[in-house]
Amino acid sequence: MTVETTLANPILDLEKPHVDERGDIQPLVSFPQAKIGSAVMITSKKGTVRANHYHKEDWHYCYLVYGAIDYYERPINSDEAPTITQIKAGDVFYTPPLLEHAMVFTEDSAFLTLGGGTRSQEDYENDLVRVNLVDPKNV
Repeated sequence: MTVETTLANPILDLEKPHVDERGDIQPLVSFPQAKIGSAVMITSKKGTVRANHYHKEDWHYCYLVYGAIDYYERPINSDEAPTITQIKAGDVFYTPPLLEHAMVFTEDSAFLTLGGGTRSQEDYENDLVRVNLVDPKNV
């Protein structure tokens, strides 16, 4: 699967699943040359905000297991209004480096994140820059 996302649509188009009598195999994303540095499962409660940052070098693919997210993004150092994409269970979405992003959870949610960098807290914090894309007080 080739990754083709835009600021207007970070959601990936999934390939058709392989289906047989045992069940389904749904390809989510292929990494022919990418290094996966971390895989984390994150749960979030309805009405909360995550991210509000950008990564200097890291990137991540996220798979929403259950719930719903309003995903905000815009180029770094921009004053324009962010693009908002509604993410639903089963969607895979991509965040490249140097893209401000925030997530507002409109339902209790869980998502799996595969990233290029490690998830040790020190390394993770050193790679990101905090921004105020979404004010949690206004959610």
